[in-house]
Amino acid sequence: MIETENLTRKYGNLTAVDNVTFKIDRGEVFGFLGPNGAGKTTTIRMLACLISPTHGTATVAGYNIQENPIKVRQSVGILTENPSLYERLTAYENMNFFAQAYGIADSTERHKRIQELLEFFNLWDRRNDKAGTFSKGMKQKLAIIRATVHKPPVLFLDEPTAGLDPESAKEIRDLMAQLSNREKCTILLSTHHLEDAEKLCNRVLMMNKGRCLLIGKPDELRERISNPIIQIDLTQITSKILQALKANNKVKEVNTKPQEASLLVSVEDIRAVTPEIVKTIVEADGQILGVNTFRASLEEAYLKLIKGEEKQ
Repeated sequence: MIETENLTRKYGNLTAVDNVTFKIDRGEVFGFLGPNGAGKTTTIRMLACLISPTHGTATVAGYNIQENPIKVRQSVGILTENPSLYERLTAYENMNFFAQAYGIADSTERHKRIQELLEFFNLWDRRNDKAGTFSKGMKQKLAIIRATVHKPPVLFLDEPTAGLDPESAKEIRDLMAQLSNREKCTILLSTHHLEDAEKLCNRVLMMNKGRCLLIGKPDELRERISNPIIQIDLTQITSKILQALKANNKVKEVNTKPQEASLLVSVEDIRAVTPEIVKTIVEADGQILGVNTFRASLEEAYLKLIKGEEKQ
């Protein structure tokens, strides 16, 4: 549904997006992850034909962004960081205006579609209230409705939960997951909120300084960037135990939590190595109270990757 090849955008000497190449399948929820200034919004603006690439190209919904920009614009819905609503108009009037702008000429069809979406987003009872009276979370719902009112096959969501309180952010996240299933559209979600990506995205692309660092499923990226962890709770941590663990060539890293008398042991193969680690500690006269295994969160993996990039 979306394919880019060496997509690049420069502003003078600044390269905002640097030879980015990826493919997004039909119906996929695809995440753009990266810190502010990574190039996420610039990439979306090129794909939505709001700006032109300096080099490279892309197709969206089967249309080349340089050869058929009007067809691309007709095929996408876009949510920017600013909801861009007319605050003196009611919720219904806003949606009616944008539906007409998107080419839905039949008034009956417009009404049916607007009611369908306002009910889905629990805003039908507020349809006659002015948008300016809405909370930030409600305005964000309206902005998502505006972007989807013409049933686009591709939806671009740029930081949809930015600036929302945790409860509103969760509600928007849950609604986006339902919307993806309901509308059967391809969604490109740009965010630096890792929880959004982890809960919504089939795959994610991690960006920094305009470059693509990694692409894959969230679970795959966690495994590729960060080794799994064995947490071992002891009666006490001794130098003998630490030396024994560090001498084991299957141990990648050992960190301590002295206040809890716990060890965090990083390994590659958690299932194969855990029994050996336990045996090593027991042979070093350690008294084990408990053993837990876990993998790094996507956020931890992401931060590790970005920090590694910053050091280069």
